[in-house]
Amino acid sequence: MLALAGIPLGLSFRFLDPAADAPAGEVGELLVGAYDDPELLDRLADGADVVTYEFENVPVEAARRVGAVPAPAALEASQDRLAEKQLFRRLGIPSVRIDDEVESYPAILKTRRLGYDGKGQRLVETWPGTVPGHVLEERVSFERELSILAVRAASGETAFYPLVENVHEEGILRSSLAPALDAPQQQAEDYATRLLDELGYVGVLALELFEVDGGLLANELAPRVHNSGHWTIEGAATSQFENHLRAIHGLPLGSTHSDPTLMLNLIGTTPSPEKVLAVPGAHLHLYGKEPRPGRKLGHVTLTDPTPDRVAALSAAVDGC
Repeated sequence: MLALAGIPLGLSFRFLDPAADAPAGEVGELLVGAYDDPELLDRLADGADVVTYEFENVPVEAARRVGAVPAPAALEASQDRLAEKQLFRRLGIPSVRIDDEVESYPAILKTRRLGYDGKGQRLVETWPGTVPGHVLEERVSFERELSILAVRAASGETAFYPLVENVHEEGILRSSLAPALDAPQQQAEDYATRLLDELGYVGVLALELFEVDGGLLANELAPRVHNSGHWTIEGAATSQFENHLRAIHGLPLGSTHSDPTLMLNLIGTTPSPEKVLAVPGAHLHLYGKEPRPGRKLGHVTLTDPTPDRVAALSAAVDGC
């Protein structure tokens, strides 16, 4: 999706991915191998104006080797859940209680590293004491899950997309609605700005949040374009993907003006394109991935999501 946004800007792309069938190979040169392969990293960077990443489990040393943008410090902070919470606290950003601060059970025991789409975590009924490589997080009784996308240029220019309301099932994002109604936008922008400034950030950053009693608790940061921002392709004047490219290339940021939009992830199976595209305002994005349970195979954005349109799209997707 970064390449699809960049090709109209005259950009060309080269990718490094462990999978020989990575969808990125459809829109640029694909180097197949480990993220930390020195020879492949050098080939990746050879002749490139800039190198970026869109996955937070890329090894930090690999990002440093190629001089990736955003700065690898952001990648490092996001890869360790304990370091991430410590960063939030240092910047005065409220977040959940951890380890021996936890006051209510069951709580969530998470691996400090790796883990994605709900993996690497389990409920526990008591404080297990120090578990190497893990952090205990208190379960939060929240009204809703929100996220904000922020983008910062090297000049310090910043822009923000509206807070979106997210729905997860089994740890996997199912839907995002933009804008989230009556959401504390300024508070979210303040927290995101603190992160951008602290990290000397350039590019798009996502901050996942819990809304609790009208205020916000930080859950996770993602130093990259984010699934909860895929709606911006049709729903915003400038998509998150184009704005990320503008930022890392030193181009002026684009408008983040947005219209009401719903995004539905397609998990495990894909629906009939005919049924989806028969819904007014629906836009189908298929990633070309092999189906398997729990895998994100694509998404649908729905502009002007009236109740009738949402019902029709849900019927089309649920019937796949």
